[in-house]
Amino acid sequence: MTRNLIFGFEQIELLVLDLVRFEMRFCGALLALAGGEFCYYTNPMSTINFALIGCGRISDKHASSLASGKVAGAGLVAVCDNQKDRAEKLAKKYAVPFFTDMHEMMEKMGEKIDVVSILTPSGLHAEHTVAMAGYKKHVVVEKPMALSLTDADRMIEACDNSGVRLFVVKQNRYNLPVKKLRSALEEGRFGKMVLGTVRVRWSRNQAYYDQDAWRGTWAYDGGVFANQASHHIDLLQWMMGDVESVYAKTSTALVNIETEDTGVVILKFKSGALGIIEATTATRPKDLEGSLSVLGEKGTVEIGGFAVNEMKVWNFVSPLAEDAEVLTKFKNNPPDVYGFGHAEYLNKVVESIREGRAALVGGLEGRKSLELISAIYESVETGKEVFLRFVPNKCRLGQLPTEVRV
Repeated sequence: MTRNLIFGFEQIELLVLDLVRFEMRFCGALLALAGGEFCYYTNPMSTINFALIGCGRISDKHASSLASGKVAGAGLVAVCDNQKDRAEKLAKKYAVPFFTDMHEMMEKMGEKIDVVSILTPSGLHAEHTVAMAGYKKHVVVEKPMALSLTDADRMIEACDNSGVRLFVVKQNRYNLPVKKLRSALEEGRFGKMVLGTVRVRWSRNQAYYDQDAWRGTWAYDGGVFANQASHHIDLLQWMMGDVESVYAKTSTALVNIETEDTGVVILKFKSGALGIIEATTATRPKDLEGSLSVLGEKGTVEIGGFAVNEMKVWNFVSPLAEDAEVLTKFKNNPPDVYGFGHAEYLNKVVESIREGRAALVGGLEGRKSLELISAIYESVETGKEVFLRFVPNKCRLGQLPTEVRV
């Protein structure tokens, strides 16, 4: 499936939007392929109601964005977690019903739910996404979308077959410095690309991994590349283009887990540019940075901060008048990295559903970064350079079931 299918999508989209302007209450599910996924048109005046499956660490970011009015035209109507105390605590905070079984939630509240956000351990994303697609609900799934390419393909197929949308959370794409960098790339200001690097130097001690039995396991989580650095890997590929090959090394330096807490990767991009990924959760005593650098023949940009949210360097061979203000304007923007990113991302989800626009990060785009992460792990296991595209053989991510309660 390609992004530019000859299907008259733009003309169909305009026609449907014209009908909406004449106050049609419901345009139905229009099977128009855009970005390789079905587009769904709905009443622009209705509230898009979300339910959450998984009430762990990240759930409050989604819930607060939806319940606070930061996401225009959206609301939170239910939460679900198989650990009752977690579900009850989140439900009480946001005054919504809670459930411990997702099927019970759908049976009792399905008619009120438009979108289900999957916030469970990564190894369960495919199972939960396929189940919700079966209820004809749009799906928002946290990163990484899955732990195997087979599972990612199942998710994409299930949503396509049900005529619903699949959105993969990559909220850092909406950080304002990141958007500014992307604009410069699209304007051609870098010229020939030379080098792209990301550095994730965060701190996760043993207590962090001991919070839940699935953390740091191959079957349900993955290591620093699949979890903490996945957003940064996505940004690197988004900025530098398709990857030709990777060569990686990892270690488990300071914690007792199955997977890695530290790793480095050398990348070669199809453009001929090179790349470096440095990622660790073994920074002590606290988080240091989450950074992205892009170097080209005509310019250099570095975004730092805790999570690529602070413009550090903005230099170009041919400066523009606006360049003088960039470092000041984007010095620390947004200050609330998590809150801003998720709210902005969910606003785009709602906009995409209402207007039938292709998602910035849909299922196919989410699969791209998962393929890159899988190739990194394949290289670690084989000790060889791995060329994309490839079929995972030695990659352990999502492949070794662990006896844990999830």
